Amino acid sequence: MIKESYNLTDETELVKASLAGDKRAFGQIVTRYQKMVARTVKGMLGDSVFTEDVGQEVFIKLYSSLSEFRGEAKLSTYIQRIAVNLTLNEIKRRKRFFSMFSQKGNNEMHEFEVADQNTEERREASELVNKALQAMDPKFRIIVTMRMLQGYSTKETAEILDLPLGTVLSRLSRAQEQLKNILVKL
Repeated sequence: MIKESYNLTDETELVKASLAGDKRAFGQIVTRYQKMVARTVKGMLGDSVFTEDVGQEVFIKLYSSLSEFRGEAKLSTYIQRIAVNLTLNEIKRRKRFFSMFSQKGNNEMHEFEVADQNTEERREASELVNKALQAMDPKFRIIVTMRMLQGYSTKETAEILDLPLGTVLSRLSRAQEQLKNILVKL
């Protein structure tokens, strides 16, 4: 049995087709943006059992809110906002959980490893950076993840997070300083 290829290229067409009930169109959206969502969620939560759940929840939320997408921004921006919001909600939930059930209040998050690590030095450096990222305040961590790890411009980051450009710039500056201080201590 030959599987028919399905590839709408225009975001507007994909959204319209998805809203009309075309499951293949929504599948195309998921395929197109799942790596972006995974990078965001994993960059914020690390490699934990919650990472995949939050990633899936992003697309469930997208499916249920797709009719609210007005097309004023790119679909990727809309999806990133959902990913960021759900990830921040998970971080808050996790902090509440750890503060309730941890005697020391230790809410250290699991680390994740960067793909294609080929040397011991690179692996160790990656572990240090991941530890430092997980120790950062989430409002700074998301800026570092988006700007430095995912390569979004300051303007794109501001748009995705729905923040003023100046706020992104100041948080990036503070995040870099915080990251440097954390790395010195590690």
